[in-house]
Amino acid sequence: MFVYLSKKIAISNNTKIHCLAWNSRQGWIAVGGDDGLLKVLKLDSGRSKGAGNTAVLSMNQALSGHTGRVQVITWNEQHEKLTTSDQNGLIIVWTIYKGDWHEEMINNRNKSVVKGMAWDSDGQKICIVYEDGAVIVGSVDGNRIFGIELKGTPLTGVQWSPDGRWLVFSLKNGEVQVYDNQGNFSMKIDIHCFPSAMVMTGVPVVSMSWYDGRNGYVEKECPCFAICYQTGQLQIMKNHNDDSPIIVDTHMNAVNCCWNHNGSILAVVGSAVLPDDNRESNVVQFVSLYGELIRTLKIPGRVISCCVWEGSSLRVAFAVDSFVYFAIIRPDYKWGYFSKTLVFSYPGQTGTHVNFWNTNNNEVHSKIVPALCCLAAHKEYCVLATKSNDPSGQYGLTVCNTISTPVDREYLVHRPSRK
Repeated sequence: MFVYLSKKIAISNNTKIHCLAWNSRQGWIAVGGDDGLLKVLKLDSGRSKGAGNTAVLSMNQALSGHTGRVQVITWNEQHEKLTTSDQNGLIIVWTIYKGDWHEEMINNRNKSVVKGMAWDSDGQKICIVYEDGAVIVGSVDGNRIFGIELKGTPLTGVQWSPDGRWLVFSLKNGEVQVYDNQGNFSMKIDIHCFPSAMVMTGVPVVSMSWYDGRNGYVEKECPCFAICYQTGQLQIMKNHNDDSPIIVDTHMNAVNCCWNHNGSILAVVGSAVLPDDNRESNVVQFVSLYGELIRTLKIPGRVISCCVWEGSSLRVAFAVDSFVYFAIIRPDYKWGYFSKTLVFSYPGQTGTHVNFWNTNNNEVHSKIVPALCCLAAHKEYCVLATKSNDPSGQYGLTVCNTISTPVDREYLVHRPSRK
């Protein structure tokens, strides 16, 4: 994967940005910050010319309604609604009408500040968590479904499970608790990314990200739930019951993490001292779902706040000081060419689709593999390297002909690579 910074948008009056949200369906980018700053932007790639000027703004609307610092933003993409909250606890739901954004609903408990908001995967329910432990679940039409109180340590965030059955809350003391969708306590998640519970105590969870599977999974039962701590410890799990999570130490002061469009890459942002530099810099680490470091990118500026992916994951945006930086992603596509046949892959709902396209007669043969690591082609055959779904964790090498038929198969203990 190759990544590089491509564009920078400045917010007027040097107003500091605290949060971003990128609508993956319609492409709107919500920007929230100090002094009630709330904007909805949209990049129009169709008007750009050349690689240097990747996009221009086709929408730049300022939304008036907040007076305090806007701290939490989330989209309901199915119903084209934007939900925002500020430091005073004011929540506003926005909807688009005739090309402009307008207030639809307003709510304020007047007791505490909102620390997290999340819509379930079908956009029917929203969960709002407050710093004082209050949790409210409401419907898309504004009706309250239920509320609970989590006494003790302040809350820092919330996530829905992909199937909408569970709510996961992160606490300032580092705990992560699971409740069902009716508000009943289920369990505490075992945290393995610290040497002991004593070390973990007092280290807050800064971000949780649970990929909802909307664009298919890389493989069956793959890691898709990430918990990120302020000290850079990262725990990636298959689900909230996973007792063998993937553990990563990013060696950075983390502030945010988020999955790309198909849950294959996790972006973790924060600050760190890079090997070739003597001072702390803003960085983003791109980590695979198996915890492998793919790429590190240094970001200019003083304080980085968050990052968000575009719907296709070919761009990623960062909030730094009073600027929104955009980076272009160039993925490592899995493809090859042999015997007048182009073989290429793309993710699907049930696995990775591999197509064999005969460029001479236009015939296409397809197969689905559960977890494609890489592929290579030479002369009359191609080799598909896949990861087994069984507990053995073995890797398979499948030799295929031009019509996708396997002609030989071998198994390995170590992960294969084209390098």
